[in-house]
Amino acid sequence: NPLFVVLARAWELLLAPTGLSVAVRINLFSATMGALAHGFWFLVAHRVLSFYSQSRSFRLVGAAAAVVISATAFTVWNQSNVNEKVYTVSLFTIALLSWLAFRWRESLAGAEPGSAGGTAGGDAAPRVSAGNLLLLMAFILALSVGNHLMAFLIAPAMLVYMLIIAPRTLLDWRLYAAVAVVAVLGLSIHLFLPLRAGLDPVINEADPSTWEALLASLARKQYDKPSMFMSPIDRTIPRSATLMIAQIGNYLQYFDWQWARSIAGNESVFGGVRPLVTLLFTALGLHGAWTHYRRDRASWAYIAVLFATLSLGLVFYLNFKYGYTWATDAAPSMEMHEVRERDYFFIVGFSVWGLWAGIGLAAVWQSLAEWLRERHDRPYALTAPVLAIALIPFIFNLSWASRAGDYSARDWAYNLLMSVEPYGVVFTNGDNDTFPLWYLQEVEGIRKDVTVIVMSYLNTPWYAKQIRSLTTPCPPGVSAADDSTRIICQRPYIPEQGPSFYAPPALDRPGQPVDPDATRMGAAPTHSIFAMSEPEIQEVTDRFAANPGMFYIQEPLKMTADQLEFAVPGDQFLTPAELFLLHIVQTSLGDRPIYFASTTQAYQGLGLGPYLIRQGVALKLANGTPHQDPERGIYALPRDLVPVIGPYIDLPRTDSLLWNVFMHRSGIPDEWDHWVDAATQGIPYYYAYTHMGAAQVHAMLGDSTQVERHMERVEAWLELARK
Repeated sequence: NPLFVVLARAWELLLAPTGLSVAVRINLFSATMGALAHGFWFLVAHRVLSFYSQSRSFRLVGAAAAVVISATAFTVWNQSNVNEKVYTVSLFTIALLSWLAFRWRESLAGAEPGSAGGTAGGDAAPRVSAGNLLLLMAFILALSVGNHLMAFLIAPAMLVYMLIIAPRTLLDWRLYAAVAVVAVLGLSIHLFLPLRAGLDPVINEADPSTWEALLASLARKQYDKPSMFMSPIDRTIPRSATLMIAQIGNYLQYFDWQWARSIAGNESVFGGVRPLVTLLFTALGLHGAWTHYRRDRASWAYIAVLFATLSLGLVFYLNFKYGYTWATDAAPSMEMHEVRERDYFFIVGFSVWGLWAGIGLAAVWQSLAEWLRERHDRPYALTAPVLAIALIPFIFNLSWASRAGDYSARDWAYNLLMSVEPYGVVFTNGDNDTFPLWYLQEVEGIRKDVTVIVMSYLNTPWYAKQIRSLTTPCPPGVSAADDSTRIICQRPYIPEQGPSFYAPPALDRPGQPVDPDATRMGAAPTHSIFAMSEPEIQEVTDRFAANPGMFYIQEPLKMTADQLEFAVPGDQFLTPAELFLLHIVQTSLGDRPIYFASTTQAYQGLGLGPYLIRQGVALKLANGTPHQDPERGIYALPRDLVPVIGPYIDLPRTDSLLWNVFMHRSGIPDEWDHWVDAATQGIPYYYAYTHMGAAQVHAMLGDSTQVERHMERVEAWLELARK
């Protein structure tokens, strides 16, 4: 997403004098993009309403009501509020292009206000060359591909609009030649990718440093999306009618969220009386669409095609698995569901429907005023209170869209990193539990010594190679702490950033490490976690791509890693990520500590589960067979808690982390009345489980005071997670 990175980085530098954190600056960037988008939607709605009335006041007030509904639709507001993603930029681009399309219509030679080529009501804009506007639109469209392909979905609506307004335009060969030139200029933003890759950044997604790698990155091959006609769950079978119905149902679920998200929360798919509010805004949108069709069919066709493309058309194109919270007997396993809610892909469609609902509300206002006109002198003023309906989404979405004082993602990252000993390796699952860690390390510079490995990327050769470099000891005289060297190597542990009990020697400190070689606490590793060369890493992934079945193991595979002996269960296929994980364990255990985040179960199918010891919100892999050892604070947990907490817990370490180290600046769980994001609801559960494990051990030790203290936290976190 080079355009997003360039724009957001420039914005972040402009706001640097404010002293705000980088996270807040980027959140403000998303908010600004959402606000600018609705500035252009205001102009679009104003143009549409010019076909309804010559009254300037009616158009201004009606357009304002329309953008209030559009901007406060839940997903639109939520994405504009606190999201570093690309979708508000796409929303801005589409709104801008829509306004330019309307200006193009007005600028056609011979267009008069109120005619087929102009606007009604005598509000024609200053004349601009129609050809220049088309070139500008082509440039912005090509440039926007560098942000996200979503913006390109405006093309069908623009094509239909041109065919209705001026079909002969499409026969001008000179236009195509000029469009080709400006499109190349717009697409040139992608050259930023190899330029950035050539600077060897620590996080170098897809490593587009070669032409072949750049094309693979642009094609998004690392995401490996299935065909639109095949099942995303099982790519060997066609997309079923059952799945398609569920995909449409999931879209309707998200549509139902838009107008009153706080009603019933996450209690059910269509909760409480929320569907009644949804019916209201559905009816207003339909009324807006119908009256729009009657007043001006050309602009109606544009909006209709745009909405259809970005709603049901997008549902078919994206071909998602079952929705994250979409309950169905056809998908009992969470692997058959998306890893998070995907409502943000439909942000533009929801925004457009909000415009139509606002236009419909303005039409209702106009009808009521006309009905009163013969009996009252100020019919529009008397009927204006009906416009208060536009505030319903604002009122009922505020508590769910707002993220005021929300540091939970940043603090989760901090707490997880602090659960990991110096120079540790921590395996994570995917975006949700990895990006906050990267933010803390690469932006705030905290605990860069920890090697974060996201399992979903470890299947790619470029990522494994980067991890290999990042964990290689630095050459003599070179420090990875000095960014000017541009040498990627193991970054040092900074004692001031970690808890005091990580400082050596640690044998006589509370929460001492489980490793038999406790004197290595804080010592720099002696070698990379990869003993493979880069060509050997490439060979593993190439062989898997050519024949995945070659990594099938029939019998249990016995393995040794330093003092640990374990067996990988047989009768399973291993992915490159799992092979690399096993290689890292064999290569690194004894040289550096290895952890798994609470959010991943990557260890589960590899026979490593029985050898894990909970420390805070991370699970440490023991160097040897763990056992209950009260002298070092290691205790076995009850069997019923093992699936959620782990088989063992390091009580002194966990207590110290929970009470003295962890941060909860958001006031959670005490000051929150609900958890707004179902996909990250595991965070309060993980905290609750950690306190629960500690409480269980304190109960065995007879310390009722500590049991009560931990259980208060358990209940508070569980109550938040269930809301």
